Amino acid sequence: MFNTKTILATVAILAGLAGMPAAQAAEEAPHIEKQSWSFAGIFGTYDQNQLQRGFQVFREVCSSCHSARLISFRNLAEEGGPGFSEEQVKALAAEYDIADSTADGGTRKGVAADRWPSPFATEQDARDANGGALPPDFSVLAKARGVHDAFPFWIFNYFTGYSEGGPDYIHALLNGYHEEVPESAPHNADGTPFELPEGKYYNDYFPGHAIGMAPPLQDGQISYEVAEGEAAVPLTVDQYSKDVAAFMMWMAEPGLVSRKQTGFAVLLFLVLFAGLMYGTKRKIWAGIEH
Repeated sequence: MFNTKTILATVAILAGLAGMPAAQAAEEAPHIEKQSWSFAGIFGTYDQNQLQRGFQVFREVCSSCHSARLISFRNLAEEGGPGFSEEQVKALAAEYDIADSTADGGTRKGVAADRWPSPFATEQDARDANGGALPPDFSVLAKARGVHDAFPFWIFNYFTGYSEGGPDYIHALLNGYHEEVPESAPHNADGTPFELPEGKYYNDYFPGHAIGMAPPLQDGQISYEVAEGEAAVPLTVDQYSKDVAAFMMWMAEPGLVSRKQTGFAVLLFLVLFAGLMYGTKRKIWAGIEH
């Protein structure tokens, strides 16, 4: 027979073994600061102004290399998104030439129903233009990336509803470039100093620290249009990266706000239902000895 001490000891050993690889990985992975996002938490919502700024960064900088094949122009006018009008979306789409074999000359002007056009005709063209590397598609990249929390800190994420690991990673990556390999760079497994391969750039947060993408952002690169009465926004890499990370999160999960609203309604229903069932139980068993 197992006594209580034996069971507790076994559970502790299994928990330690399960957490060991995660703890080791956390020591090797660089720490990424968690940012403050408007869409964080169970009541979080997207900041429409930030989404519009993020779209501007994506359009003027990122879209020259990265595709967003799951996003249509008309999505930009949907509720909960950047909030562009239908007229703005139609005008935006018309600025792009869309490949269409049925059109005269093989191309036509874009319409709101079209997907966001890829900057390259084929995957090989994309690799040829980027030194052999294939720029990832932006459609769901914010949900495909994340940060690592060591045991037991990741447990708290279930209570806070933390799901912003992708934007946190993207923000850190865009701010993690160095012009030269820093002295703090990790050494190779054999103890030799880290050497940056030709054509690569050093980044604190990219796995392996050698990234093929040149620093895409710099201070003052993009001028934001500030609406009357709206506070000026810093034109810095930090701000640009936050805005485009938020926009990428919206692309990856445009229904985030409605999902949270539905989840809260379900939780409220379950609490009320539990109270109703408890009251019913008390009523039924009130006159019965037990």
